[in-house]
Amino acid sequence: MANIQRFLSLDVGEKRIGVALADSQVRIAVPEITLEVDGSEVNSIERMLRVNSIDVLVVGLPRSQNGKISSQTDFVKEFMAKINLPENVSIEYQDESLTSVIAEERLKSRSKNYQKGDIDKEAAAIILTDYLESKKWM
Repeated sequence: MANIQRFLSLDVGEKRIGVALADSQVRIAVPEITLEVDGSEVNSIERMLRVNSIDVLVVGLPRSQNGKISSQTDFVKEFMAKINLPENVSIEYQDESLTSVIAEERLKSRSKNYQKGDIDKEAAAIILTDYLESKKWM
């Protein structure tokens, strides 16, 4: 039986960071939490990587409408440079085009009582789902 890989996904924003989890056995991304960007977020992410025995960190990479690198792309890359990844953790970037829009539409269809943080963690789950769907599984 193959080893099960664990994935953590981030939707990095200037105010909040959405987080989702999945594993290679079930391959269903689950919205986990939203971190406030308040100075503790880097430590929180590093702790989640260790506590959840993460193998792959999947980070949403924003691009402009025409698919080019934008200032927000640079922001995400600069933020990720602050994270001290454990040796066994690899990082993968996944296009996050329109994930927040899709996340908000999903939440609206389920409930009228959601907050901005719910959109962020739902977007992280969409990013992770897109990543998992792009991989070939045996």
